Amino acid sequence: MAQVTVGLDIGTTSVKAVAVDEDGNVVARARVVHGVRTPSAGYFEHDINHAWRDNVVEAYAQVARDHEVAALNVAAMVPSLGAVDAEGRGLGPGLLYGDVRGERVGNDTTQPGDSGELLAFLAWHAARTPEAAGFWPAQATANHALCGVGAIDSSTAMTAHPLFDYTAWDEAKAKEAGARVDQLPQITPGYAPIGATSDGALVGAGTIDAFGEQLVAGADDTGDVLVLCGTTLITWGVLEQEGYVEGLWTIPHTARGKMLIGGPSNAGGLFLERVKRWLPGADASAADPSDLPVWLPYIRGERTPLHRRDVRASLHDVALHHGPEHLLRAAYEASAFVVRHHVDLGRAAGLAPTRIVATGGGTRDAMWMRALADCTGLPVDVAANAEGGAIGAAFMARCVAGLEKSTTTAGRWARTSHTVEPDAAAHEAAAARYERFRALTSAL
Repeated sequence: MAQVTVGLDIGTTSVKAVAVDEDGNVVARARVVHGVRTPSAGYFEHDINHAWRDNVVEAYAQVARDHEVAALNVAAMVPSLGAVDAEGRGLGPGLLYGDVRGERVGNDTTQPGDSGELLAFLAWHAARTPEAAGFWPAQATANHALCGVGAIDSSTAMTAHPLFDYTAWDEAKAKEAGARVDQLPQITPGYAPIGATSDGALVGAGTIDAFGEQLVAGADDTGDVLVLCGTTLITWGVLEQEGYVEGLWTIPHTARGKMLIGGPSNAGGLFLERVKRWLPGADASAADPSDLPVWLPYIRGERTPLHRRDVRASLHDVALHHGPEHLLRAAYEASAFVVRHHVDLGRAAGLAPTRIVATGGGTRDAMWMRALADCTGLPVDVAANAEGGAIGAAFMARCVAGLEKSTTTAGRWARTSHTVEPDAAAHEAAAARYERFRALTSAL
């Protein structure tokens, strides 16, 4: 029986799992659905025991069946935080990125990891469950469910700045939040295993979902634009060297010597799925792309480039002759406009876009891919596998098992399904609406 590694990705609405062979072929996949809760305005949370524990164990069991698993690794969104007991089970909600309980006076959201959002989450939990055995993010909670150790990797810890000082947990910051550092997860650097599952598979410390996507997307050349089409929409343009633009984030690329500029937006599946609920049965392909209204897709505030929790979605220029199909197609266009906005801002830092590499579950949606091409004027290379975060985590699991020396060769797992070329007429029609979109956004 050939060995495989397993990657798991705890997303906003499901846990995805893949078993992957050494050549990057997915030999088993699973998706276990869970809900995201919004019990009050501005709240955004998971049921910890359901989403971060039980579903992770179930997804792993589904793909590990009939395979010899060398190692596994868990990816998840950041930041997240929950209070757990000595058995690693939740004592309250798992707070997710953008939840109002992460607001803190003096927050700086202009760079990743600098907002203090996780520190505010910690203060909220510590005030309500000071007796908790641990305050853990999704990765640590899942790892404990799999092997009994609540640990995270260094990259996940870095997103907790200033609670993490890039060396260790900051005791003074933890105390300020009403917690102790021994209640925070163990931090394991590199790819050292933290434990093993009951069937003998080594368990890595985990990773960030977007980091896993980057590893195996193949968007490594200067001018590539990686677009992660998930519940969160993330745009990263590849730069030859560092460059900064107000409103965007700049981070190191997983490709040696490259930088990424861009960041996350709420205009992805979170927005599109809500519009679909409002317009049941609407067929976006039936709408004339030359005549559409304009959405501002800020369904739950906006992250980059606006950094505004207070903005909300709105619809403009809708006319009597517009039907549900026009409104839905315009929603896809608005999501693509957000990508173009990031790309256009990135040009000031030297970004010269050549193509889009689209990954994530949204790649299954042909209309979304069409909108990305038509609204940006760039060809869209669509990833063959929608579970990029999980596949990237599976490659990292190879490092945990000692099957790879590093992640520098992860690009060999990149797979392209097909390319969507922009339609010239549709691009021209969208260009005028994009200017309207930018004007409306600027007026917020």
